[in-house]
Amino acid sequence: MRRAFLLALLAAPAAAQTPMTPEEFEAWATGKTLDYAVGGQVWGSEAYHPGRRVTDADADGPCRAGRWFPREGAVCFVYQDLPGEHCWRFWRDGQTVLASPLTADPADPPQTVTPAAGPLACPGPDVGV
Repeated sequence: MRRAFLLALLAAPAAAQTPMTPEEFEAWATGKTLDYAVGGQVWGSEAYHPGRRVTDADADGPCRAGRWFPREGAVCFVYQDLPGEHCWRFWRDGQTVLASPLTADPADPPQTVTPAAGPLACPGPDVGV
């Protein structure tokens, strides 16, 4: 009996994680500005616009325009002035949305994705991006 209880406890977190399809991500993110944080420290934010357009604002960098698209169940981004594709997986753990780049080390903690308190701050020359 005790062993069954311990197995149930170990299985519970895995069962609570629900992968988001790109379509679910689109429905959830479009029209929002989202903060990406690790350990409570926000490192960047993105505004998600209709038509799978996105504006990215890293904590230490300028705003840049981009777009996202689905690829094999992942959400992939391309940005102006940033080479390559950047693919992520998103999932729900209860009411929390988490994300991790496909290239992340398995030991890296996932990022918590939450609605931002306000719009992106895009200092010049890209004001209003």
